[in-house]
Amino acid sequence: MEPIRPVGRTLLRDQAYLAIRDAIVTGEIEPGAVVRDAEFAELLGLSRAPVREAFSRLVDEGLLESKPQSYTRVTAVVAADVRDAAAVVGAMHELATRVAVPRLFAADVETMRSANGRFAAAVRAGDVDAALVADDELHDVLVRVSGNRAAAATVARYTPLIRRLERRRFGEGGNCRSAGLHEQLIEACAAGDVDEAVRVTAEIWRGLAALADGSDAEGRVADERVAAGRDADERDADERDADERDAGEPDVAALADAPEAVAPGGRADH
Repeated sequence: MEPIRPVGRTLLRDQAYLAIRDAIVTGEIEPGAVVRDAEFAELLGLSRAPVREAFSRLVDEGLLESKPQSYTRVTAVVAADVRDAAAVVGAMHELATRVAVPRLFAADVETMRSANGRFAAAVRAGDVDAALVADDELHDVLVRVSGNRAAAATVARYTPLIRRLERRRFGEGGNCRSAGLHEQLIEACAAGDVDEAVRVTAEIWRGLAALADGSDAEGRVADERVAAGRDADERDADERDADERDAGEPDVAALADAPEAVAPGGRADH
């Protein structure tokens, strides 16, 4: 029998990552908010090490930004970043759809129908959480059946950037992805029509790019506010660094004006 390997640290790191990521995506932690490892370690009941690892991963994924020895904070929702993420995630979904459609069973198609029913009901009820969960379940069928792990990992990495904007627009009275387009996708999958399924998938993700385009003006204003805050924080950090350096250095002018120390016997000590 193979020896049992420790898994606790990895699980704690992943738990911290998921908890903090979800709080950022849902807006519980707002753009521009400063995050501190000690505070989140206490909130999550963890040590600081897994929280720091989670922070590092979220910086890599664009949800946090960090200046060493100064701050770590939530990034702004930037339209250009959402467009880039949507282009990458859309390409992965198109690839997964092309591979998955010929492999689908009737049960897979039924899972997609059920998810779309929940999606449409959630949109009507204004329940953004339920809508996005159902949306993920629908599209995850194709990603799973495709068996492409690289595509799945890419989708998992970049979808949170898109979800932040989707949630904000939904809360302002907009819609999540169209249940009608979902229905077209499901019918193409049921018919085994690969080209049509890929076409509809591409249309869904183009809609998300358009969502980002529609937020450009708002995003520029928000970016300016965040940039102003960032500049102020950096100036404060630079001033703190300068103060710390000054505190550790002798005052040269004061030393020059000070009388020379006199050694025992009355002789100046040089």
